[in-house]
Amino acid sequence: MKNLITPTQNEVHLEDQSFIVSKTDLKGRITYANRVFMQIAGYKEQELLGMQHNILRHPDMPRGVFRLLWNMIEGGSECFAYVKNLCKNGDFYWVFANVTVDYDKHENPIGYFSVRRRPERSAIEAITPLYEEMLRIEQQAGPRDAPDASLKWLTELIESKDSVYERFIHTL
Repeated sequence: MKNLITPTQNEVHLEDQSFIVSKTDLKGRITYANRVFMQIAGYKEQELLGMQHNILRHPDMPRGVFRLLWNMIEGGSECFAYVKNLCKNGDFYWVFANVTVDYDKHENPIGYFSVRRRPERSAIEAITPLYEEMLRIEQQAGPRDAPDASLKWLTELIESKDSVYERFIHTL
C-alpha cells in the first residue's frame, strides 16, 4: 500500500497536547495504534494491525535514521528521533518520537512501544537539511550501503560538535 501512495506537499499537524502511541512486535509489525495515530495517519485500525510500521515511512526520511533507531532499540536503549511520516492520502506530518523496548513479566523483550508528540518547528528546520544531506549520501552510496553511509556521516557530524546522538537530538 505504501508504494502506491503519492506524497503531497500538504502538512498536517499533531495537536500540542496529543500523543501518537503504538506498539509493535519485535519485527516491527503494529500490534496497537491509538485513535490519534489512526486519525492523523488516515488509517483504520484493521488497516494498521499486523502491518509493518514502515507503512508510514515518508520518502524524505533517510534510511540511516532508521538504522540508528533499530540499532539502539535492539540493543535495549530507548531512541528519540524526529520523523517525517506519510499519511494514507499522501499528506505528511512530523513527530518527535520516543521508542523503547516493551518487556514481558519475565523481562524478555516482546516488542517496541512508541510515543510521538508534536515537535518544535525550530527542530524541524534544523533537522531537515541534515536529512536532505543524508538522502544525498544514500543516493550516492547505492541501496545496499545507503543506511550505513548516511549514518556514518551523521555520527561524524555529531562527533565533530563534541556531542553524542542523545544529547544532540535533544538540543535541536
